[in-house]
Amino acid sequence: MSAVRTLIIMTLATLTLAQAVHAAEEVNLYSARKEKLIKPLLDRFTLQTGIKVNLVTGKANALLARLKSEGMNTPADLLLTTDAGNLYRAQEAGLLQSIQSQTLNNSVPSQYREPSGQWYGLSTRARTIFYSKSRVKPAELNSYADLADPKWKGRICIRSSNNIYNQSLVASMISYQGEAKTEAWVKGLVANFARSPKGGDRDQIKAVAAGQCDIAIANTYYYGAMLQSKKADEKAAAAQVNLFWADQTGRGTHVNISGGAVTKHAHNKANAIKLLEFLVNDESQAWYAEVNNEYPVKSGIKVSKILGTWGPYKADTLDLHLLGKYNAEAVRVMDRAGWR
Repeated sequence: MSAVRTLIIMTLATLTLAQAVHAAEEVNLYSARKEKLIKPLLDRFTLQTGIKVNLVTGKANALLARLKSEGMNTPADLLLTTDAGNLYRAQEAGLLQSIQSQTLNNSVPSQYREPSGQWYGLSTRARTIFYSKSRVKPAELNSYADLADPKWKGRICIRSSNNIYNQSLVASMISYQGEAKTEAWVKGLVANFARSPKGGDRDQIKAVAAGQCDIAIANTYYYGAMLQSKKADEKAAAAQVNLFWADQTGRGTHVNISGGAVTKHAHNKANAIKLLEFLVNDESQAWYAEVNNEYPVKSGIKVSKILGTWGPYKADTLDLHLLGKYNAEAVRVMDRAGWR
């Protein structure tokens, strides 16, 4: 073999090795979490590991559609999104793969992860009742089931039925009591709406403060964000509302997750797993609570001051993959009941 040919082969081998090393030093992330809610953690991950994170953010449904259209050509290694229902949709569409990680299994309680390792919860949030301090007494409140009582007629605000958070709440009820009983409850709830559903969770809390309704259902982290908001109207609205932990004598308050999953066609699978593991370490979990007003998924992590003021509560222990399993039934029930 000539010296020139040997040099060429050695050069090509070096280039190939360099490309492999470069690939191993990055991970491509599709995130439904807003950049400001995840970027500081990603920067910390890069600082500690040397692995660059290429971040693409977007709405949950848009990211799922993008993964489907890209197929095996997707650059995405990891998907972060909100709600177990969205993670289940990605799983059912064949967009994810099972992974094995003792770190994740030890950190994430079994009810907050998919049994075969296709997705893992990274933080939790509760979807509970918020009420007017001036027009509702806590003693009047009890459970989600109680919201169908005629005493609440014209007094409830909630967002639309196409919202995955509401779909998952209804799906959780179906998993406990079946479709027929849940449909009866949804019909009673809809009959008590103060207005046609519109807006996001913050809008429901604002509507209570404005006197358009007396109680609302919303996720806790929105309330926490409003209490600390730099927008005077949001902060003032939140100050007129209190949080009530639903179903404390029953199954517990409905909880959901933000979570992550390795994509089916991940080119940087090992790095994707490393990033997921990083997001459940003590430092990251504490950051979630402090900055995002979400509860750590990992036990033993101190919650932020504002979450601490809400006190401990009994959380529903339902396996969250069931929220996806019963999602289609939940949507049908909501449609039949006239929840728009």
